[in-house]
Amino acid sequence: MSTIAPTPAMPTAATAPRKSSRRRLPVTAWIGLAVLALFVLAALVGPLLKPYDPVATDLPHRLLAPGSRLGDGSIAWLGTDQVGRDMLAVLFAGSRVSLIVALATVVIGGAIGLVAGLAAGYFGGWTDTILSRVGDVQLAFPSILLAILIAGVLGPSITNVVITLAVTRWVIFARVVRASAMATRDLEFVDSARVLGAGHLRILIRHVLPNCWQPLLVAATVQIGLTMVAEASLSFLGLGIPADAASWGATVSAGRDYLGSAWWISTMPALALAAVVTGVGVVGDAFRDLADPRAQL
Repeated sequence: MSTIAPTPAMPTAATAPRKSSRRRLPVTAWIGLAVLALFVLAALVGPLLKPYDPVATDLPHRLLAPGSRLGDGSIAWLGTDQVGRDMLAVLFAGSRVSLIVALATVVIGGAIGLVAGLAAGYFGGWTDTILSRVGDVQLAFPSILLAILIAGVLGPSITNVVITLAVTRWVIFARVVRASAMATRDLEFVDSARVLGAGHLRILIRHVLPNCWQPLLVAATVQIGLTMVAEASLSFLGLGIPADAASWGATVSAGRDYLGSAWWISTMPALALAAVVTGVGVVGDAFRDLADPRAQL
């Protein structure tokens, strides 16, 4: 009696090896992270290595080209400005101001937008109507024009710049959180919490808020770069950082009169700002793609 040799089982969808669903950051995102790491390092350590004095002048060494040697034997790697200050020290000090303003604005504006978005998205009704209409009215004005108006009323200072930019940015965070809260409030686990007697505050903190963090962090990453550009724009117009603090926008503005003879005064901070904002944008796009569940299918 002949026997039939068993045939090897064909791989099925259940037994076939699955590809890893983990996605890696692209090379451009790693480059952006490296740029941001250098920016943070320069903001934290740079002013300690190259102190910046806003009232210091060194007229014999004014308008020196990058790489020039100073009288004390040191080298001005990025040149000197119109009053003889080392441009590297100016950039280090300006990076610290930009970092402080960007982080403070995102934290304050994000906190306001988080509370407003949770209230509008979870409760709905007249709460959603009022907050949404206020946001629509604010978004009807260009954000930079609104920032110029508020900054002109408050006056130049770091605190006023943060307040100004937070007022113009909270709507972005509120809309992101509102959309996440609306998508979460009617899910089954939220209804189960209501049936078990959980109050609104407990539901918001334990069930709705965790689903809002991811899109909120992605929005915050993108807004950091936009906030830095807005701060530089206000300082360029003389409405942002006061004269006793360094600012990339103010340095670019001061170098406009020397573009023909000392191009580095405006070019160096402009290149630094462009590099950091581009790095923030690349990293923000990468995190957004990682947070999108449709991109992981």
